[in-house]
Amino acid sequence: MKLSHIFGIVVIALAIGIIVSTAGDASSYVTFKQASELAKEGDDKMIHVVGKVQKDAQGRITDMLYNPAIDPNHFEFTLVDKEQRAEKVIFNNPKPQDFGSAEQIVVIGAMQGDHFQCNKILLKCPSKYQNDKLETTEHEAKTAQL
Repeated sequence: MKLSHIFGIVVIALAIGIIVSTAGDASSYVTFKQASELAKEGDDKMIHVVGKVQKDAQGRITDMLYNPAIDPNHFEFTLVDKEQRAEKVIFNNPKPQDFGSAEQIVVIGAMQGDHFQCNKILLKCPSKYQNDKLETTEHEAKTAQL
């Protein structure tokens, strides 16, 4: 066998390995019930939960705690998933700018006791320029640098 054939086989094998490993990390949306079950099983991978925030009759968000004067990196809110289960979500970063206008919110993180510890928030906001289209904004937790 030629050296170029062996090299080609190795490159193809590496490409297949990379594709398989990244496909295993692709996650789908789960409910808070499924997230709780995964946490009890000890699964520590990042979980995606999609939902909406609770709003009152005037369209104001209820059950939201954010006071930048006390702690600008602590944001709590209640998210309701597709099964209508409400859970407290904690995000250790500032509140995303367009949080109040989001149609849907995707939180990425894991269940920890009585709350969902969020590492990243994806906001799906209605676009003011295109009818029936959603605009997505991503907000990620910043890690402390030593």
